[in-house]
Parts: sequence; structure tokens; C-alpha cells
Amino acid sequence: MLTVLVDYDSGNLHSAEKAFQRMAVEADAGEVLVSSRPEDVARADRIVLPGDGAFPSCRRALGTYGGLFEAIEEAVTARARPFLGICVGMQMMATWGREYEDTKGFAWIPGEVVKITPADPSLKVPHMGWNDLIIDHPHPVLAGLKTGDHAYFVHSYHFRVENPSERFAHVDYAGDITAIIGRDTMLGMQFHPEKSQATGLRLIANFLRWKP
Repeated sequence: MLTVLVDYDSGNLHSAEKAFQRMAVEADAGEVLVSSRPEDVARADRIVLPGDGAFPSCRRALGTYGGLFEAIEEAVTARARPFLGICVGMQMMATWGREYEDTKGFAWIPGEVVKITPADPSLKVPHMGWNDLIIDHPHPVLAGLKTGDHAYFVHSYHFRVENPSERFAHVDYAGDITAIIGRDTMLGMQFHPEKSQATGLRLIANFLRWKP
């Protein structure tokens, strides 16, 4: 069993790599590899796409690695390999990103990524720090979690899904902010599970055990 964390120079993967390696040992889920090689993605049993920074720059960066996005898309959409997008890696699953400029996403989950606009003007953007998850729909990767468990967020834009059934959890920041999305073998998390202590480690372990 091989889980590949895709490295396309969008953020420091050290903490994510350590968290996934730790939980792979506990879940007996095989090897965790950080790679930018399309051939590694093609042979992966699970794929994790992280991302820190702006939507347009992350989308462009992914496209500069020849064949890398194509390998991800083929593995996920044609061969149904379990996929987890984290932070901007989740946002790129959308149809459009509206950060700075209109940028096409993967169009895997219909919706758009827009600026956070809290109803309370005293709340700062970016939305940074701990927030309580509100579970909208059950999912095997949420096993053992409940509304009120908290996760760590750092972002200024959020994913507005077109289909409410594809939003599994959200948080309240003077307005709804999507926290977890998914369909079929695809999942996305706006927060950083590798920085979310017990909640995040549980989610990582569940993803590594998940057999859609």
C-alpha cells in the first residue's frame, strides 16, 4: 500500500509527511512517499494534494510539473484512487477560484472559491486558528468524530459548494465556512489535519484505512 503526498513546491510538507507516516504505522497502511514524479502518482493507492498560498499560483505551479496533474486526474477520476486535498489542494477541486483572478480548478466538485466575508466586521480575515467542526453528513473518514471537535484553519478564501450533499462539515465564522467536502473517492479538507492534533490525526488514520 502506497500513499503519495504530491510535492509541487507549494508549502512545507514536513509536518504533513510526519503526520501521515505516523498514522500509516498505527493504521498498518503501508508506505508514505513525498514525490513530484508522475510515475509515483500513477502507482499510488492513495493520493494527498496539499497546498499553501494563493489559488492561481498553486494551480499554475501544479501545471509546471510535466504530466503530474494528468497523472493525478487519471488516477482519481478514471481509476478511483482515494484522494485527499488539503487547504488549497482542496480548493483546487472546485470549478473556479476567484482569488485575485478567475482561475479554472479541477471541476471535480462543482462550486467556487471566494473571499471570506464574516457578517461580524470585527472578525479578522484570514480566518486563522482553531474552530469547531459542525458535521453536516456522515462519512467513513469522519468515524469517531463529532460536532464540536476542533481543527486548525489558516485561509482567506473558502469553498462554496453547489451541491449541499457534497459538503460533509463546516464551521461558523459569523457565517458558514466549508470545512470538508467530497464525493465518490474524493475528499477535501480546508483546515490542516496535520496541525489539528487528535482530530486531525484521527482523520488521517481514517483516510488511510478508507476503502471506498
